[in-house]
Parts: sequence; C-alpha cells; structure tokens
Amino acid sequence: MGQVCDTIEEEVLGGPVSQRVLIIAEAGVNHNGSLERALEMVEVAKDAGADIIKFQTFSADKLARKDAQLAEYQKLGDGDTRSQWDLLKGLELSHAEFAAIRDHAKKRGIGFLSTGFDLDELQFLIDELHIPMVKVASGDLTFAPMLFEAGLSGLPVILSTGMANLEEIEKSVKFIAVGLAVSSGVFEVQTLPTAENRERAWQDARVQQILRDKVTILHCTTQYPAELDILNLKAINVIAERFGLPVGYSDHSSGTLASVVAVSLGATVIEKHFTLDKTMDGPDHMASLDPQELKSLVSQIRDTTVALGEAVKECQPIEVSNRAAVRRSLVAKNPIAAGAVIREADLECRRPGAGRTSFDFYEVVGTTADKDYEVGDYVG
Repeated sequence: MGQVCDTIEEEVLGGPVSQRVLIIAEAGVNHNGSLERALEMVEVAKDAGADIIKFQTFSADKLARKDAQLAEYQKLGDGDTRSQWDLLKGLELSHAEFAAIRDHAKKRGIGFLSTGFDLDELQFLIDELHIPMVKVASGDLTFAPMLFEAGLSGLPVILSTGMANLEEIEKSVKFIAVGLAVSSGVFEVQTLPTAENRERAWQDARVQQILRDKVTILHCTTQYPAELDILNLKAINVIAERFGLPVGYSDHSSGTLASVVAVSLGATVIEKHFTLDKTMDGPDHMASLDPQELKSLVSQIRDTTVALGEAVKECQPIEVSNRAAVRRSLVAKNPIAAGAVIREADLECRRPGAGRTSFDFYEVVGTTADKDYEVGDYVG
C-alpha cells in the first residue's frame, strides 16, 4: 500500500499495517448538512474499527450549474424536480465545521479525510486541515487541474475509477504523475502536464517508482446501490496487472460481500459508505451500511486478511504433528528375509508417518532387504 498506509500508520494507527487492509468509512454527505450528525458518524466509524472516516468538501456554486439535472440515484422519486445544485446546497458544511470534525476525529483516534471537489477546497483540506492523502472522486477522473494539483501536493493519492475504462485511468494517472514529478524534484517547478510531459513522466523510471509508492487506484461502479452483476470485481486484478500500482475497491453495493471478495482479490484499500439511518432522505443512504453492518464489515475484512496469509505454501507449525499422524510409512505386508529382493507385493503404506516415507515406495521395490522384516515392520 506504499505511503498511503505508512502515513496512516504514523498519524493514526501507531503500529505496522503492512498486512492490513486500509478501511475508509465513507460518511460522504450522509450527515445531511448537520455538524451534530457528522460528529456522531465519527463516533460510529471509530467504534466500528475503521481506519479513516471520509467526508466530501464542496461548494455547490463551484461544483454544479444551477440547471444540472440530478442523476437517477440522487432523486427521491419520479416527481423530484430539484437540480443537482439544490441537492448539493443542502448538504454543504462550512470550513469551520470541517475543522471541528477533523479535531473530533483526531481526539477519538481515527484518521480524517475528505474529498475536495474543487481546487480551493482541495487546498483548504491540504493547507489547513492537513489531510494525510488526497482522494480523487470518480467523477473527477477527467478533471485535469484537480489531478495535477493532487500530484503537486506530494501526498499519497487515492483515485476512484467509477465509469472509467483503462485508457481513461492511464490518462488520469499521467496527470498525477507530472504533479508528483514536480513535487518530488524530478521535473522543473514550472512544468505543466502537457501531453508531451505526461508521456515523459510515464516513461521515467523514477516517476514510476513514485507512482508505486504514492498512488492507489480504486475500482468502483458508480451506481447507488450497485447490483452484484455490475460490480465486475475481476477488474481489480486487471487494473493491478495493467498499472503495477496498489489497487483497492470503493464499494457501492448493498451489504458486505463485495468488499470481502475484493480483499480476497488483493484490494489493499476498501472504501464503503455508511449512515446512521438508511431511511433518511439523501442520495447515498440506501446504498450505505448501518452502524452494526459497518462494524461487521470491519471484522470480516480483518478476518479475511488473516485467513489469506502470506501467499507461501508450506507446512504450518501446527501441522507438523498432524503430518506424522496422518501420513504413511512403508511397512512389510509379508515376512521379508534378509537378502531377499523386495517386491511390490511385500510392501504396503500405512499410518503413521514415523518410518520411511511412502513417497519412496518405488525406490525400495527391487532392492535387497538388509535384515529380516516381520509383517507390519517399518521397511527401509
């Protein structure tokens, strides 16, 4: 997971996370514009055992035109005539409120993160709230200035990729790459992410190493809730093979199954929406986990990580005594006289595995007995 988890380890967890999946409890806009509700969500995320609680920081005026139509999942019903601007305006929190949320999260010992939806909000989050990483939303995968600024921050970057194909993801990462190249001193300070410079960054081995250290790509399906048949979780491996970067999963499905499967496929970061009450009005509540489900998800992910182990096939220490008990040894099926040639018919393989291994059956057949063997004696 590179510096994404290293940063959280230093600032929040206080311990090694190399074998740990980073769990981001996505509060998003499920506070419905209420600071009190947002602070309560911090408590829920902490109690569930999540590593980070994440919000969304935006100005409706900068994010959407007043005539921007709602996405289908954002509508309360067929008769909902509001615009996106109307919806977003009611979900805004002030900078002071976000600072209060950050302070409360720090006090409670859980990481704070928020996605900035315009450049001013991103700079506020970086400069004033000191977020440990930059999260780019799926809808901003084509927002070139945001991608470049994310890289210029020098912070680890998590990029969600809902609605995107591999070519779009590559183009997006290239914008981030130029920013990271500048912030790390590989490129000149005044370098802009032109097509030429994006390709130059992509081909630079130093920049590729920085990308591996600092960028995590999240597979995602942008639909709320997303049904199982459109999750396409095998894309996690496709993305990992294509880019050689850590890959995680932003889960918009109902329940916990998809996140657990994603971890089994190698996801290093899981982002999952949660809410205090699924029946509340709002675009994301129905596709979110309730507090008890969030706690269950964290437990399932931790158990899955333990069960996955180290990707090394070897005899576990606890298996050693079992191996001796249930494996087989070569024993005499018939009496064998010293000097006699041992035949297949003279041998059988029985438990325990305390004698010569039954692997050697055909090596022993045809050899000369070195002593007398009674029926049932270990041979060899």
